[in-house]
Amino acid sequence: MTGIRYITKEDKEYWYSLDKHLPQDEYDKKVRDGQGYIISADEKSVGILRYNMFWDNTPFCTMVYIGEAFRNKGYGKALMQYWHDDMKKKGYGIVLTSTQVNEDAQHFYRALGYKDCGSLIMDIEGYEQPMEMFMIKKI
Repeated sequence: MTGIRYITKEDKEYWYSLDKHLPQDEYDKKVRDGQGYIISADEKSVGILRYNMFWDNTPFCTMVYIGEAFRNKGYGKALMQYWHDDMKKKGYGIVLTSTQVNEDAQHFYRALGYKDCGSLIMDIEGYEQPMEMFMIKKI
């Protein structure tokens, strides 16, 4: 059986086994504000999703990560759908996400109904990365 729930302080060790990018002080904010989820299968955690508010008014998925052993089994899709439903219940009409153009995640998001809506080029010395593409979906 699959379950999805908001993260708690007790999830911190598991969370950081998957998410190497979130500063530790931000984790407490995600717990406090309900801006992170854990998906589990048969009571075993298999993935995470975190988001924040773009422009302080638009939900923006900043990471969805499913453990390697659990990929391609529908957990990512279920987690995104749960997030979409939660955001719709909270009164939002659109959601955003992004991925680097050299990552396969863009295909996953497109399969969920997202469309391209812009990009960001980071070419400042020491901070270079492939172009970040932004994607949008009406929920």
